[in-house]
Amino acid sequence: MKTDLTKILTISGQSGLFKYVSQARNGAIVESLSDGKRSCFGLRSKMTTLADISIYTDEGETKLKDVFMKMKESLGEENAPVAKSSEKELQDFFGKVLPDYDRDRFHVSHMKKVVSWYNILKESASLDFEEDIREEDGQEDAGN
Repeated sequence: MKTDLTKILTISGQSGLFKYVSQARNGAIVESLSDGKRSCFGLRSKMTTLADISIYTDEGETKLKDVFMKMKESLGEENAPVAKSSEKELQDFFGKVLPDYDRDRFHVSHMKKVVSWYNILKESASLDFEEDIREEDGQEDAGN
């Protein structure tokens, strides 16, 4: 089954990733990818879909989905380095996977999140992603 990154959320102040389940009167009902527990988060919670996240590069930005695909290509069936890896190990890993990442704006704290999310998706969902309809229509940044 393919993973739809528009339905996978990161929630500020919470660890892990969540799958959007349904709209609630006061927010959203989500399910933790790691343990399957459902929760309701209010409208004040900062929720971001993984489809909306990009990594800074020297040439602009690269969508997180594309970074995940490069990681998968590089790692094969192996897991990404763990978030507790050394700074040098994470920087070396991203230097290999995304050599043009912006060393001034893509910090080690961001790298830790990306490798953690990759490993969660690999374990609990799929690294085979659905295509974003906006990308297929060529309207990715058209605001439609």
